[in-house]
Amino acid sequence: MRIAVVGAGAIGGFLAAALARSGTDVAVVARGAHLDAIVRRGITLVTSDLGPFTARMPASDDLRNLGEFDVVFAAFKAHQWPAIAPQFEHLASTATQIVTLQNGVPFWYERTPPLESVDPEGRIGAMFDDDRVIGAVVHVSGHVVEPGKIHQSGGMRYLFGAPAGGTNDRIETLVSALSWAELRPEVDENIRATVWLKLVNNVGLNSTSTLHRLTTRALLARTATRDEARALMEEALHVGQALGVVDDVDIEARLAYAERLGDVKTSMLQDLEAGRPLELDPILGAVIELAQRLGVDVPRVREAYDRLAAHR
Repeated sequence: MRIAVVGAGAIGGFLAAALARSGTDVAVVARGAHLDAIVRRGITLVTSDLGPFTARMPASDDLRNLGEFDVVFAAFKAHQWPAIAPQFEHLASTATQIVTLQNGVPFWYERTPPLESVDPEGRIGAMFDDDRVIGAVVHVSGHVVEPGKIHQSGGMRYLFGAPAGGTNDRIETLVSALSWAELRPEVDENIRATVWLKLVNNVGLNSTSTLHRLTTRALLARTATRDEARALMEEALHVGQALGVVDDVDIEARLAYAERLGDVKTSMLQDLEAGRPLELDPILGAVIELAQRLGVDVPRVREAYDRLAAHR
């Protein structure tokens, strides 16, 4: 199996390095100083759940320069799809599987009509139908320490499933490859529900942490910000229930679980501090768009979106 990871940041870079370490034929797409460092020295895990190590692999700033692949992980931020999509166009007529390893609502989640917040005019979905897609949810944390060097923590759990539910031979083969790399992949036969439940957390924790410049543990230790996150999560949950993808969920239990994890900066807060665009539309914008379709009121999510949009 030949694998490409497009977006070799903290999550994608760790995944690619772990695969390369196991002997898997893997290449990465990165850019700037990070790419230069990977080309020269490979990807170094300064700390990780697999221990410190360095792995070498082919790297480029364009997927089209790296050859053919059986599987391509989309590990960049979902709001970057419009800019990166041209690199995927040559795959539209191949059998390559696309794995959406991203926060927020993926392009395949709602196809008729497509969500303008995540797939304007349905251009991404037109390239890859459900048979070409593997849905995924990742439970891993980390950050790029400096170009070519990554700190990873928070476990190595990856969930994979077919967009329409269940599993297939392609998913089982991918799970076997990741298991060989000592990661902890699982088949998830209801990936739509799992994607939405992670989205519920992202809506509450990413938004609140970014608005108040707080790590997750500090956010949850303060009554006011904890309540703010809970209210956002409840609204996102209501949209998922109206969509029919999730049932009732104990929000407080989800907050308590997040509290037990390591004290981390959410990806959205990291982007804010680095001056990068925020992943607003795949996380908050998609909830608002679906809420409007379904007639669900989400005033707090709208307010958070408007406040965060001021930082674009």
